[in-house]
Amino acid sequence: MTDKIYNVLFLCTGNSARSILAESILNKEGGGRFKAFSAGSQPKGEVNPHALKELEALGYPSMGFSSKSWDAFVEPGAPEMDFIFTVCDSAAGEACPVWIGHPMTAHWGVEDPAAVVGTEVEIQRAFAQAARFLKNRITAFINLPIASFERMAIEQHVRQIGSLEGASVKSAKAK
Repeated sequence: MTDKIYNVLFLCTGNSARSILAESILNKEGGGRFKAFSAGSQPKGEVNPHALKELEALGYPSMGFSSKSWDAFVEPGAPEMDFIFTVCDSAAGEACPVWIGHPMTAHWGVEDPAAVVGTEVEIQRAFAQAARFLKNRITAFINLPIASFERMAIEQHVRQIGSLEGASVKSAKAK
């Protein structure tokens, strides 16, 4: 058993909803074995209030989050990532920065709840569904015996997790 804490970065274009949900969920569910962060290629500059409301409703931390650029994680002194997961199709298709340490990457695409237009109930339902899909992926991820796996086996497993229920179209094709 290792005492290593694995750094995980969740990327989305706007860093306002899905990546924030994933960061909060992993930080709580990871039991101190993981430290999650989130960022975006084109951050909106504010966190979607529906994401914070959903985190609160599920008992996850909902304070202290910010919408920030992924550039913050390539600067000197930034934490070195072990895993990077894109959670939206547009971020997965973008040219990412060169990450220090060559972390393992996978695409865990989930439909954007912030794009849902409708009643307050429909919007809340979309955020609840995105949070559920992300929690399912995170649960599968944290239950992998990461410390005893070889790099190639881990990469295969984290990519397979991206095709779990709720996978966006790009995720399902990436198998």
